[in-house]
Amino acid sequence: MAGWARNHFMGGGLRLQVSDSRTTAGRSQSLDTDYRARERCARRIYWRLMGKGVVSVLGLLLRHAGELARLRQPGAGEQRYARPARRYTLPAPGAGARPRPSREVYLRPTRLCDPTAPEVVALAQELGAGRLSDRDFAEAAFSFAKEQMTLEIGPLTDVGTCLRRGTGTCFELISVFIALCRAAGIPARYKIYAPEMIAAWREAMIDVDPLLKRWYESLGYLLLEGEGEAYVDGRWMVAHVGPTAERQAANGIPITRFGEDSLGVWFHAKPGTIMQPEALPPGLAAGSLLLHRLSPGSMERVNVSVQEQIARGRRVIAAAGGWAAYDARARDVGAER
Repeated sequence: MAGWARNHFMGGGLRLQVSDSRTTAGRSQSLDTDYRARERCARRIYWRLMGKGVVSVLGLLLRHAGELARLRQPGAGEQRYARPARRYTLPAPGAGARPRPSREVYLRPTRLCDPTAPEVVALAQELGAGRLSDRDFAEAAFSFAKEQMTLEIGPLTDVGTCLRRGTGTCFELISVFIALCRAAGIPARYKIYAPEMIAAWREAMIDVDPLLKRWYESLGYLLLEGEGEAYVDGRWMVAHVGPTAERQAANGIPITRFGEDSLGVWFHAKPGTIMQPEALPPGLAAGSLLLHRLSPGSMERVNVSVQEQIARGRRVIAAAGGWAAYDARARDVGAER
């Protein structure tokens, strides 16, 4: 594929296909140069955001300790969250040894994102790794992570756990997309930023919980959003996999396609916060666990709201005559604005 060294799936294992060494070397050198520059930039941005965030967290805890104690758990009359059934059947891992990890940037395993995990390898094979073109496989990985998995706010876990569960945070769903691409030999990375949400998205994800609303207003630079990016046909293509079509329909938003950015549609990045690292930043998993421990009720209220969004969006799509009809109408409305 494109003359690159390619991991092919053969009988459940991985076999390296020999390719033009000059093409491979050129690709590797180009991506390595890009990697070093973007990693330096990402580290500066991330630790600056974390510094602001830690100060905000301490201030929030001191000022609103009573409210935190009152709202951190769901009340007696509140609806409780029940995890939905997994939307897909996870293929059984193939026989044979676990594939050897790549050492190339954007292909190697990174924090909580291991492309050699048995669940990832088996799923990548089922989606067409080694048979489809890079573009077609990236599209398949995008569609799976976006439409087959369900958003669930909670502590970050690794991609294997996320796939077995069928739900995950936006960063876990991005990691699934990235791990699948890397398992197929397609370089992939994260795009992370501090977001400002459009009103409809904020109402469903933030305003459903009084405490979370206060946290969002105080900790905007600590609450991060993200997308995946895959290197396809010589360029980086964005993949926003967090919202299913139903959730987008519930808010009157067009259904995202591979290569379309969420920025400018339902998110805006706070100035100077966009970073494109190879791996999830250090401390992000610990931070998600801390937020969950401080206010599990807030996370549960958001998860209930997500399920309500999905149910409402299904009705909207059905009334429009299906996904394609809804999406065409939503895009026409957006173009008129």
